[in-house]
This record gives sequence, structure tokens and C-alpha cells, in this order.
Amino acid sequence: MKKAILSTVILLLSVSTFANVKLNSLFSDNMVLQRNAEVPVWGKADDGEKVTVNFAGQSVSTVAQNGEWMLKIKPLQANNTPQEMKVTGKNSLIVKNILVGEVWVASGQSNMERQLGPRGGQMPILNWKQEVKDAQNFPQIREFAVARNASDKEIDDANSKWQICDSVNVVHFSAVGFFFARALTQQSNVPVGILFSAVGGTPAQRWTRRAVLEENPMLKPIVDEYENDLLTFPKRLEKFKLNKDSLFKKWQQDTILARIANKRMPKKPAAPIHPVTAGECGGLYNAMISPLIPYAIKGVIWYQGEANQGKAQLYQTLFPAMITDWRKQWNQGDFSFLFVQIAPYFGIGPEIREAQLISWQKTPKTAMVVTVDCGDSADIHPTNKRPVGERLALAAQAVAYGQKVAYSGPIYKSMQVKGNTIELSFDHVNKGLMVKGDALTDFEIAGSDKKFVPAKAFIQGDKIIVSSKLIANPATVRMGWSNVPHVNLFNIDGLPASPFRTDNLK
Repeated sequence: MKKAILSTVILLLSVSTFANVKLNSLFSDNMVLQRNAEVPVWGKADDGEKVTVNFAGQSVSTVAQNGEWMLKIKPLQANNTPQEMKVTGKNSLIVKNILVGEVWVASGQSNMERQLGPRGGQMPILNWKQEVKDAQNFPQIREFAVARNASDKEIDDANSKWQICDSVNVVHFSAVGFFFARALTQQSNVPVGILFSAVGGTPAQRWTRRAVLEENPMLKPIVDEYENDLLTFPKRLEKFKLNKDSLFKKWQQDTILARIANKRMPKKPAAPIHPVTAGECGGLYNAMISPLIPYAIKGVIWYQGEANQGKAQLYQTLFPAMITDWRKQWNQGDFSFLFVQIAPYFGIGPEIREAQLISWQKTPKTAMVVTVDCGDSADIHPTNKRPVGERLALAAQAVAYGQKVAYSGPIYKSMQVKGNTIELSFDHVNKGLMVKGDALTDFEIAGSDKKFVPAKAFIQGDKIIVSSKLIANPATVRMGWSNVPHVNLFNIDGLPASPFRTDNLK
């Protein structure tokens, strides 16, 4: 009898779970839908259940299969006036306060994750109090934040909700995402929705599908390392537990010595994290990007690279592969992918900036925002986030919306040896080159022996002439080639040049 009752209860629970039509959490109150594109809408329902979506004068129906349904709304015009969506199956759902405009994914690691409001242990965002106060003037900006999560399998729902930009909610918005959205809505006068999905301290391979890593011979070692981490995790955890007391004792002693010497504090010992929990080998993609697909978007803004700086050459393959696959999975064409070049910081070498520059140059419909003038040599999380977001918005104007605007500073193109000087040519000169200060700085020159010395550099028309009395037969030049570059070459549009080297040594 008990077994019969239990079976009946389970059956009733199963029926009640799927009897009502359900929307994916992306389709919730306050959402922003992408304009001028087909808009997929999806959710769950009983097999064979007819589902109808009514929105903006359209009525579209489909039939659920295998407990799921999806349909597409025809392209919509931008609309600042809130609308409602009605979804009907065996039951009815109403989604309220919907706007139609531009939708962008904001992803990456800590500098994208960093919210506008205060965060323990970090310096506050520059002028954050005034920015928060002003945010109440932009209710047409909305954010859908994906909670930090990882999985070894793809997840279909982020189980989050949309938040309206106001002085209460905006403190939790991505600072870069907010400044980007604000600049974009000011430019276009249309609503902007941000799908915010970022986790601090994460390398790009965690945001890349495992299949992509496995299929590329250069990236396959990442998968092999992951499999090894899975096998060795129990022993590594046990070793930490056995040595925990001695590790903490040494850490305390090293902390005291560091304070006396005014040096950087040692990292506190921590137990190893399970590779799946850490999101290694595509785990963050599975849990934090896959649930967003195929929501209609205009493009992606990305701020990441710090966690890959130790393998910058590999990043030249990994990052473009990730971009290509995201586009393939979304199946909405080569949408714009705009990213930030890593800011100056004493612990990050110039090679990762070069890898980002190369990724931009070989990947279509991308743009790179240079931040050499708004970093902090002592802080990997620079507080001046406003120009980062606004420059991303400039890039969106040019790459995503086809407007003729300057969106990049000077980018090295070619060189020509002329006697004892080298003449440099640049792309993105736009209105012309300029120097911020009395003279150009951070240029170096070398002969064929690659022994670099400080160089004199000056602007001549749209060229830069570089030389040194110490180098009679120059062969190569580099600019800003250090952990903390001091670049003062800009174009007249006020955008800084990217660090570069002309010989691209391995």
C-alpha cells in the first residue's frame, strides 16, 4: 500500500511539474529584447502541448517536444514604452515591463565582474557615488546577472532575473557594463540590456567549450591537464589537510616579514578546489554562457586576459577559437566581439597585450580597447572604469552599427629603415597623431643583436621617426614594451596607441 501511495505521489508531482507552460528565466519582467532580429523565445511544457506567444501585435505558436518548446518572434522595432508578453499553454503567463533595444553579453574575469558599488578589499570605482546617483536617470538600462556557477555539463537555465537600472540596483551592476550601456543608450536613445556573466581570476579556457579545446592540437593539452587534475585532486586535498598547520604557520611568519620589509603580502594557504567546481576546461561556459544561448543579442563585450598572461602565445590561438565558437553556438552570424586590452600592472608582462592585439587583427568583427592611460601599476583592478566602458561603446558604434567614428588609437602597421632611423606607419591615425606631453616616451630601438636602448621619437606627419645615437644600423623598434608602459602617443581623437614591437620575437 505504501509503495502504491508513493508511486501515485511521484506521478502527481511529475504531472504538476510539466503541466504548466514555463518560460526560461531570461524571459521575465523588465527584460530587454533585441531589435531588428528574430527573437527566440523558449521554455518547458508537456509533450504535444500547444504554446502561443503574443507580443507587439504578433501571435506565434508551436508545439512542445520532449518537454521543451521554442519559437521565434519576427524582428521588432526599438521601443522605450513598456510592453507585455502573454504566453499561453494549459495555463497563461504575463511578462511585464518589456523594452526593445540592444542586448549585449558582458563577460570575462574580475575587471568585468567588478560592480559599480563598493567591494570589500578593493578600492572603490572612481566617482562611484555620483555615478550611482545619476543612474536613476537611466531606467531603460537593464541587467540580467548570471550567478557564479560551474558544471561539467551544459546547463539550460541561469535561474536569474532582470534588474532595472536605478540608484539601488546599479551598485550591483558590472561597472564596465554600466558605463558601456549608458554611453550606448545616450548615443542611440534606445534601451540596452546587459547579460552579465563574469568570474574573477578565470582563464579563457574555462569559458571555452571542451569540444573546441579537444579538437585543436595546440589546445588539447588543456584538456589533458584537466583530466590529470581530476585524477590527482583527492591526493592533493589530502596533502593540504596533512600540512595545513605548518602551511599556515609559515604564512603567518612570511606575512610578518613582508610587513616589516614593506613588501607584497604572501597569499594565504587554501585547499585545492575541485576542477569541476573551479569551472576548468569549459565549466564556466557550461554553467554561465550556455544558459544564455540562443537569446537574441547584438554582440559581446569582454574584459579578460590577466589569468592567461603566463601563456600569452597560446592565447593567440585560444582566444580567437573561443570567439569563433561562441558565434557558432549562438547561430546569429558573426556578431561583434569587443574586448579590452589589459591595463598596466607590475605583475603582468607585455606579451598578453600583444596576444590580444594579434587576436583582434586576425578575427573579423572584433575591436580592442586600449587602456594604457587608465590603469594602476599597483592594482590589477584599476578604478577608472568609465573610459573603458565608453571606449567599448565607441567600438560598438563603428563595428556593430557601421558608424564612421574613431574607435581606436594608433596601431602599428609597418616600418622602414632610413639610414640611422626607423620610420613607423600606423593604422587608425584618423585626424592625426599627437603626443600628450613635451615629447614621445617609452620608445626603444635596437640593431640586429636585439639589444634595446632608449630611443628618441618624434611625429612627422602621420609617421613616427625613431633613432638613437647608440644605434648606427637600427633593425627593430618597440614601444610600451614593459609591465607598466608609459605610452603618450595618441591620435587627435584622444585615443591611446597600443604597445607594440616590430619584430614579434618568440
